[in-house]
Amino acid sequence: MKVWRSFGPALLLALAAAQLCLWLDTPLPWMIGPLLSTACACMLGARLGAPVQAREAGQWAIGTTLGLYFSAPVLAVLARYAGWIVLAVAFAILLGVAGGWMLRRLSGTDGTTAFFAMAVGGASEMAVQGERHGALVDRVAAAHSLRIMMVVVTIPFALRWWSTHGNAPGHDLFVPLASVVSYPGLAVLVLLTSIGALLLKRLGIPNAWVIGPLMLAMMLTASGIQLSRLPEWMVRGGQLLIGVSLGTRFTRTFVHTAPRYLASVAACTVVMLLLAAGFALALAQLAGIHPGTAILASSPGGIAEMSLTARVLHLGVPIVTAFHVTRMVTVVLAIGPLFRLFDRLR
Repeated sequence: MKVWRSFGPALLLALAAAQLCLWLDTPLPWMIGPLLSTACACMLGARLGAPVQAREAGQWAIGTTLGLYFSAPVLAVLARYAGWIVLAVAFAILLGVAGGWMLRRLSGTDGTTAFFAMAVGGASEMAVQGERHGALVDRVAAAHSLRIMMVVVTIPFALRWWSTHGNAPGHDLFVPLASVVSYPGLAVLVLLTSIGALLLKRLGIPNAWVIGPLMLAMMLTASGIQLSRLPEWMVRGGQLLIGVSLGTRFTRTFVHTAPRYLASVAACTVVMLLLAAGFALALAQLAGIHPGTAILASSPGGIAEMSLTARVLHLGVPIVTAFHVTRMVTVVLAIGPLFRLFDRLR
């Protein structure tokens, strides 16, 4: 109940910040505005919060939206990128290991905490895995929160400045199959995708409220079933809820959590972003992918944030989503054995 009381003021602040970002014409205004405003307010001492149900509702909206891009022709195109996806996943794993090594040297933190703090995976999954192996959970979670915030704030602005909008040949294929809102169809879509999310959550699958709706919407779309597209207010609402959920992690306690450690995480994140950008540009040349799409697909950000950026900039949403989903699943499954190997080699 306490979280819900602090959620109301957070929503009001987030809405005002989103309107300001719309006026300023920033990329991702419905996510970046809420994220930055609530983060700043919380770090200054405001008691704002977001219940887990709000984050899940935002993830559901984004997951369903992304799934509607995966028509049968799109899946056929994606199959041609399978080898490049495997290469990108391997790069992401090596990038996380290198980031962990840098963080340990810069901050002086223990190797286990550094390894899980810089692994390119979901914050909650890496925190759970890290706790299982003896890492400092609060530092792992803080590192992932800071990394995601830096990625969300920098990459959309960089791509907007670089003007890498989706104008490459063939990118007109990557549009949602359902083009109109049908409220009876939307009700069925909401029901089916919610069931998918609840099923995956019950099975303990990470990011269930993104992956479940995404997979259900993908199966429907690939089968040629067009129930409805999501109304734009739902998509914007999903972005706002994710922004608030990310922003409210940055409490006053967060600011005072080992300043040297947080500064080291920020420095490592900058290096990882630069390395990922270099890899992405090479990938774009070799695989024939739009440079903006390749940067989002290879970035150390999250599925929802990077896929949303692709949607806003009219880039290859299915490509970005496929790269990130594959990476997330692989990292979650492989991070434990990889750490044990890393630990033996130290």
